[in-house]
Amino acid sequence: MVSITKPLRIKLIEHTTKSHISFKSHQAIVLIVTFLAHYTSYHAARKTTSIVQTALDPQTPDETEQSGSVLLSWVLGTGWAPFDGSNGTGLLGDLDLAFLFVYAVGMFFSGHIGDRMNLRIFLTIGMVGTGLFTSLFGVGYWANIHVFYYYLMVQMLAGLFQSTGWPSVVAVVGNWFGKSKRGLIMGVWNAHTSIGNITGSLIGSYFLKYGWGWSMVVPGLMIAFVGVIVFMFLPVDPESVGVKRDEDESGQAKKGVTEPLFGYRVFEAWKIPGVAPFAFCLFFAKLVAYTFLYWLPFYISHTAINGEYLSNTTAGNLSTLFDVGGVVGGILAGHISDRLDARAITAASFTYFAIPALYLYRSYGHISMSVNIILMLIIGMFVNGPYALITTAVSADLGTHRSLKGNSKALATVIAIIDGTGSIGAAIGPVLTGYISTESWSAVFTMLMLSAFVAGLFLTKLVVSEVTAKCQDSQGGSSGGAPPFDVVEEV
Repeated sequence: MVSITKPLRIKLIEHTTKSHISFKSHQAIVLIVTFLAHYTSYHAARKTTSIVQTALDPQTPDETEQSGSVLLSWVLGTGWAPFDGSNGTGLLGDLDLAFLFVYAVGMFFSGHIGDRMNLRIFLTIGMVGTGLFTSLFGVGYWANIHVFYYYLMVQMLAGLFQSTGWPSVVAVVGNWFGKSKRGLIMGVWNAHTSIGNITGSLIGSYFLKYGWGWSMVVPGLMIAFVGVIVFMFLPVDPESVGVKRDEDESGQAKKGVTEPLFGYRVFEAWKIPGVAPFAFCLFFAKLVAYTFLYWLPFYISHTAINGEYLSNTTAGNLSTLFDVGGVVGGILAGHISDRLDARAITAASFTYFAIPALYLYRSYGHISMSVNIILMLIIGMFVNGPYALITTAVSADLGTHRSLKGNSKALATVIAIIDGTGSIGAAIGPVLTGYISTESWSAVFTMLMLSAFVAGLFLTKLVVSEVTAKCQDSQGGSSGGAPPFDVVEEV
């Protein structure tokens, strides 16, 4: 037996330790850069559109706040043609639909394209392109552009470039983190959407007083700048920087590098137990969430709170509390689902609780500022809770389902299916709101409550299965529940 001398043993330990530290440091860089790259900057650029809407379309305040023929005196601004007419909200809804529809369709293909080129370059192109077309929307302010189709085309191209974000980030993180770390990483990412929305709201609201064009150009320049950071610092995978993988990160993650992202057939991925019901649930959950994303500042500025109307800037700042509640809701939903080992029960419960929360906000949110704030935090928690849970922990569970037989790249395919389906709902909600709100905001909230109810209904079969499994475990004295979604054999 060959013995290893003490000096040689010390050198081997030092080499292993340095390699481990190098790998961990690169993982930290990946987390920080992708955090900035995806939801924080993408959503910040996306959220500003809702802030700008209040300046583009200063329509008559909520008719329910009028008293006879006397209208509470306030000024929203002069507006911006062609959005300042009687069909202004409808045109803004068309912009939202165009952006989100192209984004949803692009989501199904961006991962496939990104898998065939360097992800660092692909993500950089997406971010710089997003920054360019977001800024071009704002350029219409100084160029005095009043052609609707200019803004429509710019929004469509912005949506196309934004669709590159999620699949690219998933692929990069998948290269650096194996299955054992994936749940933790997704849990950390739960706050990305809300942080991005809050950042976009604050930036958009601040620059609105200097002209609505600045509210689009500044976030556009920001995401383009972060795109340059991605190009300079993002390591796509350990091999690209000559770093050896940790033992617990090598197996499945490395295996998937040579497999096509869409190598696992999409139709087969739909058959994975739980994918279809959660995808359709997210369709309606995202419909509700994105309606608030795009229209909450507009609704607040057009509704009197304690008899007074808020300025566009104040309404935009106040709307960030919805996302603060969303951060709490995402963390709470994830924690509860982990403790109960019941993703479907948790998601369905949150969507059902969102219904009375929406009703209370519409009925009593105008009483006072404190009541409005409390109710907004509550609806943010219940609306964004299931949205965050499904796009993170649930997708990770389904993407590593035992039926995939170790195909690590199927994770991105499943996420594309679930989030892409949800994004279609996100496209429909804002455009419906644009037209329905011209008649009544009460009708808008009725639509949102019905959508939340339907979202919960799609999880009924999974909820029953989870309850049945837990009852059987309790009767049989088992210490643990069935693996997530394995109790459902067919969809």
